[in-house]
Amino acid sequence: MAASRRIFTQLRNSTTLLTKNVPTSGTRRGTAVLYAAGAVGAITGLVYARRRRGEAAIQVGLPVVMAKEEEEKRKFWQRAPPQHKMSDRERRFREFSSVEYKGQMYMTPRDFLESVTEERPRPRIGRRPLMDDDVSHMLKKTPSRHKGSTKFFRSMHEEGIISFTEYLFLLCILTKPHAGFNIAFNMFDTDGNQRVDKNEFMVLQEIFRKKNDKRKAKEEAEGVSAVQKYTSSSPIQLERSWGRSVGNSKLLADGNVQDTTLLVHLFGVKGKDDLNFQDFYKFMDNLQTEILELEFLEFARGMPTISEIEFAQILLRYTHLPDAAHDAIIERLKDRIPEEKSDAGTTAEGKHEKKQRGITFDQFKPFFQFLNNLDDFAIAMQMYTFANQPVEQAEFKRAVKVSTGIDL
Repeated sequence: MAASRRIFTQLRNSTTLLTKNVPTSGTRRGTAVLYAAGAVGAITGLVYARRRRGEAAIQVGLPVVMAKEEEEKRKFWQRAPPQHKMSDRERRFREFSSVEYKGQMYMTPRDFLESVTEERPRPRIGRRPLMDDDVSHMLKKTPSRHKGSTKFFRSMHEEGIISFTEYLFLLCILTKPHAGFNIAFNMFDTDGNQRVDKNEFMVLQEIFRKKNDKRKAKEEAEGVSAVQKYTSSSPIQLERSWGRSVGNSKLLADGNVQDTTLLVHLFGVKGKDDLNFQDFYKFMDNLQTEILELEFLEFARGMPTISEIEFAQILLRYTHLPDAAHDAIIERLKDRIPEEKSDAGTTAEGKHEKKQRGITFDQFKPFFQFLNNLDDFAIAMQMYTFANQPVEQAEFKRAVKVSTGIDL
């Protein structure tokens, strides 16, 4: 209080000096000066008092905005503490997830598609909060697995939620050979009918999530800089992971797990349906086809084919190569591809006619499915090496067919 009195005394003295040179006819102007000085003094006293109590300095005119900014900062540091080192996929999930429910971040189906086909998320301000009614409405609109298609995620658009664990699991579907999932199903299949329930499926998700974490940690430790999307997994490693994770089944059964679009799609609204491997295989194939269609259509621009250069650009999207190396590969490829005129023919009228060049989607899809089975294919090729036999085109195609089931 003594400090406030000193401030007001100084203000009063200063206003007295100001009013000495003001004519008597300017009484209103002098009164305005006194009111302004009093307001400044009041604010100064408030700031001084708050600083003594350890509070933040007041900024006149922006209290609501500052409060919102501080709240957003507090939430951010609660979710991502500075000492936590996020993996690339966790960071990407945070960047692309656009909704929030009960304090947790979720992706929409649209977010997921963009996360695997786009470099950066679309511009937005914060995440859209979801209420219980919003989530309930989304889950009721989710089609059953019997209505699944290669446009499932595109048709759902923003009417769905995908958790971080499911995000990693979906990435595994895009990158792992189907044989690994078949082995996992057989492990949980106690009666031999190749069916799993909801809780067993969630343990299966956890297995592949942990494998992803271990692979990522190993790559970061070794400084691996290679193709990050198309890698495969050994069935032996999967068995070891299952042995350590099977105990989680009871925990998941006892826990209150939030239903998501993926769980409702595969196991129904009540979560009581069983899932056989044939249905899950169809879901995996539909997902892979949907992603490959998006990538192909992006470069095809309505045409039935993409060029060899565009095909190479799609492959290079999943590498960590610097821009200079990326450009060098494209330029080298352009030099090696023959000119279009070399493929031109001559019609009966003597006019030149260009033959259709490029890569169709029917060629595009099996090639990327083949990349998911590179480990199995490498084993098949090693057998030719051990036998000292040359690998010609026929042997190469046979190795691909045996290891992946795909005809190139």
